[in-house]
Amino acid sequence: MIDDILPNLTSKVAVLRRDIHAHPELAFAEKRTAAKVADYLDGLGLEVHRGIARTGVVAKLALGTSARAIGLRADMDALPLTELNSFPHHSTHEGKMHACGHDGHTAMLLGAAEALCQLRDFDGTVYFIFQPAEEHEGGGRVMVEEGLFERFPMDMVFGLHNWPGMAVGSFGVTEGPVMAGTDRFEIEVTGRGGHAAMPHQAVDVVLAGSALVQALQSLVSRNTDPLAAAVVSVTRFHAGHADNVLPETAVLGGTVRTLNAELQDALEQGLRRICTGIESTYRVSIDLRYERGYPPTVNASEPSLIARDVARQVVGEAQVLTNLPPSMGAEDFAYLSRVVPGCYVWLGNGPGEGGCMLHSPHYDFNDEIIATGIRYWVRLVERALAP
Repeated sequence: MIDDILPNLTSKVAVLRRDIHAHPELAFAEKRTAAKVADYLDGLGLEVHRGIARTGVVAKLALGTSARAIGLRADMDALPLTELNSFPHHSTHEGKMHACGHDGHTAMLLGAAEALCQLRDFDGTVYFIFQPAEEHEGGGRVMVEEGLFERFPMDMVFGLHNWPGMAVGSFGVTEGPVMAGTDRFEIEVTGRGGHAAMPHQAVDVVLAGSALVQALQSLVSRNTDPLAAAVVSVTRFHAGHADNVLPETAVLGGTVRTLNAELQDALEQGLRRICTGIESTYRVSIDLRYERGYPPTVNASEPSLIARDVARQVVGEAQVLTNLPPSMGAEDFAYLSRVVPGCYVWLGNGPGEGGCMLHSPHYDFNDEIIATGIRYWVRLVERALAP
């Protein structure tokens, strides 16, 4: 029974979690973390594959005769952030911090792997996927491009993220969109510089850029269905260095976020259209660099049903939230779940008081939820691959 092994196992992986927290590594540089993960899995006697997407690790556990297979995914990378905590396991790497709980995700999945090796109460194959570079660099995409699903065929894939602001011992399991797709853009506006006292002799890029910022807001307010979630934010605007000089160039940048892939396409097209209009109206030249980022994370029906049932079994029906609004944050689990049906759930990390939210320099993963996470993963495998 899992209850017999969970106390000692939880304490064991909590120690490992704190060690990983103290030694954070950034995207595609998780060498120490990956080695710790692979060595742990080797010690369990699993079939371990290293070096996938540079630092990713995949381990295989197969029991019985069923051809069914599922994947469980955890992320391993940290953020380029200086930690402001003073507890003993604070970051020892200046400018790097586990401020999103990937240390906890990794520890919980390792604990689940060990528990499943001992309990052995399923029929099929489980792949434990330890992914690098979730934070902004798209390690999930690289794993897929390097043949993750060809090398390790699976019917469904599952992910989990801790969520500050949700009560300890609660889950969020929602079918459909749960995280936004996110794109980046940079716009260089070129005009003709001149004296600020003689603007008629110049082509004013500040004026054109200001008009561009305002016009981009119409993409959501007047060109998008009010019931469809979308964000277009200009977050950078750099131009000029002197009070009496009209600059030659201006550079703007920002982000586009949606919950719908078709809307993602439409917003890119609209942004290009507005840039063309501003060029003509203000006699400037515009160079738009638009970079597609993570697609929307969308939970499929069957794995969502399984995850919801398991979460209710683990924490009780009252602690499973099924109607949470999607987050406009992004998650590269989307690259996995658009190839194989998937479900990405939130696990309550506590109230997040004192600024201890995701990506905060005061954040720490709550070790109280490790046992719940392990139990969820184990029950999920036993449910999805029931004999």
